[in-house]
Amino acid sequence: MDQQTALEKVTAIIKPYAKNLAPLEEGNLDARILEDLGVNSARLVDIILAFEDEFGISIDDEAADKVRTIQDAVQVVSAQA
Repeated sequence: MDQQTALEKVTAIIKPYAKNLAPLEEGNLDARILEDLGVNSARLVDIILAFEDEFGISIDDEAADKVRTIQDAVQVVSAQA
C-alpha cells in the first residue's frame, strides 16, 4: 500500500477521536496523536484496533507503543499492510 493511501485511511480513522482537528486538516505528519490532536490514551487503543480492522493486520504491543505521531501510524500500517 502506498503512503498516501495509508495516510488518508489513518487520518480518517483518527479524525472522530481527535479533539483538535487543525493538525489533521493541515496534513501535519509530525502531529502527536495524544498531545496535539487531544486523543486520550484509552481512545488510542480503539484507534489501534480500528487500524487492525481496516488494514487486515495485527499490531503487537511493541509496535502499538511506537505510534505517537500520524507519521508513526502510517509507518506501522504500511509496514504490515
